[in-house]
Amino acid sequence: MLFFLILAAVNKSRAQNIIKLYLNEIPNSKITALKEPINQTSGIISLVINPSLQVFLPEKEKSTGTAILICPGGSYKVLVYDGEGVNTAKQLASKGITAFVLKYRLPTDELMIDKKIGPLQDAQQAIKTIRDNALKWGIDIKKVGVMGFSAGGHLASTLATHYQKALIQNEEQTNLKPDFQILIYPVISMQDNLTHKDSRNNLLGYNSSEDTNDYYSSEKQLNAKSPPAYITHATDDTLVDAENSIVYFQKLKQLKVQAELHLYATGGHGFIFKHQGWMNPLYDWMQKSGWL
Repeated sequence: MLFFLILAAVNKSRAQNIIKLYLNEIPNSKITALKEPINQTSGIISLVINPSLQVFLPEKEKSTGTAILICPGGSYKVLVYDGEGVNTAKQLASKGITAFVLKYRLPTDELMIDKKIGPLQDAQQAIKTIRDNALKWGIDIKKVGVMGFSAGGHLASTLATHYQKALIQNEEQTNLKPDFQILIYPVISMQDNLTHKDSRNNLLGYNSSEDTNDYYSSEKQLNAKSPPAYITHATDDTLVDAENSIVYFQKLKQLKVQAELHLYATGGHGFIFKHQGWMNPLYDWMQKSGWL
């Protein structure tokens, strides 16, 4: 009996810090008979109909005013919600950063009119929500970054390169551009020689055109006004080639955008579960850059 009371208390606590991403109609969605599992906010998530943000607030005396939107990975097929999302958010909050885990819609023709833009719509809505509620959460609207892992890294870099065009309702003209980007073993490119094919197929379909691949190749969408970046990868990653990170870093360098690249010799894909201190150089970069 005690176990079930504790479990109920944990679930209630989680529910209190989870907010719906859209208060009204969810854009670009189809009517469906599918039902999202109740309290699906842990472990591996494979179906998202109602996107949301889970908020992790730092202690008030530690708060830096910085916020980070976290996009978990999973090949655009699932979300590694706890391992990459919740666990990272808790560590960021301990450093005085307000962290938000994004439960974004996974691209599927069954749920979306245009599945290519669904995840980006949710990311844009998330950063809009964070800035629109900055006062309530004690956030500086000029210190809002995005962090993404694997395919979530592609989503984060897409948000950082496709912020000019709003794919959501934004009558308030809220700034949708992240102030900085943190990319962890990211999928960056949709080009044949570099992409993670499962991520590309899940997002763009199996027969995407060259123009579509170019549009969603983040290294091809950078410009001199792109947000500064912290990028990290393991060179022995056999799932998502580290060249994704290297190409992105090199293009930022050419554009004279502030960027830092950390490469691990070993660790493979998902190295954060093996290298416990992987966030220490990130904190150093954030401090040097004025985010902490």
